[in-house]
Amino acid sequence: MNLDADSLRIIGILKDSFFPLLIAGLKFTIPVAVVSFALGSLLAMVTALARISKYKSLNLISGFYVWIIRGTPLLVQLFIIFFGLPAAGITIGAIPAGIIGFTLNVGAYNSEVIRAAILSIPKGQWEAASSIGMTHTQSLLRIILPQAARVSVPPLSNSFISLIKDTSLAAAITLPEMFQVAQQITATTYEPLILYCEVAFIYLIFCTILNIIQQKIEKKLERYVAM
Repeated sequence: MNLDADSLRIIGILKDSFFPLLIAGLKFTIPVAVVSFALGSLLAMVTALARISKYKSLNLISGFYVWIIRGTPLLVQLFIIFFGLPAAGITIGAIPAGIIGFTLNVGAYNSEVIRAAILSIPKGQWEAASSIGMTHTQSLLRIILPQAARVSVPPLSNSFISLIKDTSLAAAITLPEMFQVAQQITATTYEPLILYCEVAFIYLIFCTILNIIQQKIEKKLERYVAM
């Protein structure tokens, strides 16, 4: 089948841009998402425990943090960190700014997942742990959190997959992830439609792989619970 000049040009652009986009995804998109999710999950755990704490000051501080982050757009948060803080004399690079923004966002949203998972554990579990001489901290670490972890795996996995897609917002603060690279290539090829579709396809590949991993983890957890 003979292809016209325009078709050959488009195929050439897709071929030439695929590996630069993929490399940007593997070099920046995935690492930024992994680091942000790991730090955000630690922050989420601390925030969730503060939210259910008996100390009102911790409840107020953690609740205020969650309220602010969940009530404002992620893009605005990134802009404040990267473009706003320099006005106060605090300059942060694109990658650290992206990680800080994503970490704060993940921490707020995942804290609600973890908090709900902890609260879903029957109070009888606390009472049983207390009856055998465990302290509150021991009950939390040995009995409650392991059960809550199994409950929270599916929503936390979905949160990570969403974070992979949200990293595209970091292009707005010049972080050189996939979408930023696509914008740079578009500026020279003038083919935004095919390049953005190609980026979407690569994101789809990443998310499909993560979905498969998520399903395998959930099946292992189901077998563990059934034992």
